[in-house]
Amino acid sequence: MSIPRESRLRKHAEYELVYRCGRRHFSQVLTAFYLLRASDSGGSAGPRIGITVGKALGKATIRNRIKRRVRAAVSENLNRLTRSVDVVVNPKKVTLDIEYGQISLEVARAFDVIEQKAGLEDARATPEAGNRGAEKSRIAIRNS
Repeated sequence: MSIPRESRLRKHAEYELVYRCGRRHFSQVLTAFYLLRASDSGGSAGPRIGITVGKALGKATIRNRIKRRVRAAVSENLNRLTRSVDVVVNPKKVTLDIEYGQISLEVARAFDVIEQKAGLEDARATPEAGNRGAEKSRIAIRNS
């Protein structure tokens, strides 16, 4: 299982932007950094995911095994993210020892939380539709 190319973070600068400007979600299995993208950005709409595993977690074979397990869980749960959000997943050492079902459950939970929080941030960033309607009605009352 792989993550589609249009749903991947590929450049170092994209990862750095998420780390620097984004928010974090912590769990026992992973830490997810996320950043809501502007809807008018030139990139593709929808979520983009990156996975990083630091050298502190072990040698290359161990890090690759962790990445494979997390990549499979991410591709299984990618449909939970509907907004244009960049996510970087940092798995913890425990990811190597626990069952795959638990990893998938933690990724699903993280994506649900990110989707919910991104929705709240998106609502704060754009003017509320209710206020625009109220403003139009005030203008209509003044004009009559």
